[in-house]
Amino acid sequence: MTTRRSRLNFDVSPLQIHMTTSAPAMIGCGEHGERVSAVVCGHLLRGELAPAGFVENSSNPNDLQAWCSACEELYLGEGEMTEAFRRFNRMSIVCVDCYADAKVRHSSP
Repeated sequence: MTTRRSRLNFDVSPLQIHMTTSAPAMIGCGEHGERVSAVVCGHLLRGELAPAGFVENSSNPNDLQAWCSACEELYLGEGEMTEAFRRFNRMSIVCVDCYADAKVRHSSP
């Protein structure tokens, strides 16, 4: 698992959700109920057996953001959050419990 300073300000159209530290955005999760929201790449939501890697971009509990190793590699290659990166990343809003589940499932041992 890699942790770094937050470099992302997610603006997920058409939801227009902006993560902040003062008032966490909430989401109604079908499995966990009303929870603080988090953002992950779509690859972390797949039910694959092999871990995809888990790169955290913020450790602030009100602004949790993560993506997989493939997204990290593309981001580093692109140098910024390009349109190609956004299409590949497929950002998804999840609850903090789903985020924690993805972290456990996709973190390297």
